[in-house]
Amino acid sequence: MIWVDTIIQGVLLGGLYALFAAGLSLVFGIMRLVNLAHGDLIVFSAYMILLLVSLLNLDPFLATAIAAPLMFALGWGLQKLVLNRTLGDDILPPLLVTFGLSIVVQNALLEGFSADSRRLSAGALETSSLSLGGVNIGLMPLLTFLSAVLVIFVLNRLFYRTALGRAFRATSDDPVTASLMGIKPASVFATATGIAMIVVTIAALYLGMRANFDPTIGPARLIYAFEAVIIGGLGSLWGTLLGGVIIGVAQTVGAAINPEWQILAGHVAFLVVLVLRPRGLLPRAVD
Repeated sequence: MIWVDTIIQGVLLGGLYALFAAGLSLVFGIMRLVNLAHGDLIVFSAYMILLLVSLLNLDPFLATAIAAPLMFALGWGLQKLVLNRTLGDDILPPLLVTFGLSIVVQNALLEGFSADSRRLSAGALETSSLSLGGVNIGLMPLLTFLSAVLVIFVLNRLFYRTALGRAFRATSDDPVTASLMGIKPASVFATATGIAMIVVTIAALYLGMRANFDPTIGPARLIYAFEAVIIGGLGSLWGTLLGGVIIGVAQTVGAAINPEWQILAGHVAFLVVLVLRPRGLLPRAVD
């Protein structure tokens, strides 16, 4: 029963990692852009939610609903005015620009909020749990996992069942031909990044309620996101969820064996999958 509980907790933890990775997967799948500032933007969004909670005395979920359109606008403007200028055959310019953005965001947060760690209070939800067959499941981890499934489902439906999704796919496959059909790739890319920032805001909510955060933890969140995306298959949304679950289970199993192995076990699982399936478990070609 102990191992059953360990695996269940790992699956639920994987939901948080999938939320970290979903926006990254969406952006890469559409424009082949690797955003090195993704983790720092999650932390930035967490601080935005914290600021709204503190200044307006709002519930964190309501503050997230206010922060989400603000992050959409930030992502749209960032892509439209900055990142679109870096796209092309050379992958180095977007890497350099987003790396620089990462440094700017970290230092701005340090200047504005100091290096002290913060946390979003979720009240009774933090300690509430369900007992199912002798296994206690925390409501917060369960809500995180269900939110990840819902986000992946909505993104998948958006990508494959809407006119905007068709524009995403057409622009991703051939932006020149798509522009001849009346699609504006620059605006499509900006919209995709804006949607990714909404997902980032949801991820930031659960990050802030489940753990302490400070301005320097963004790169670690980026690593988990990258690993989940690569395990699942680049550009595969459901694969991203699977990748997050694999990392989460590996970490909880590793921690059960030896607490010092928690983080290492997740990285080892990533390397094993990368060796056995270099294109990931669910590459986009088979979506």
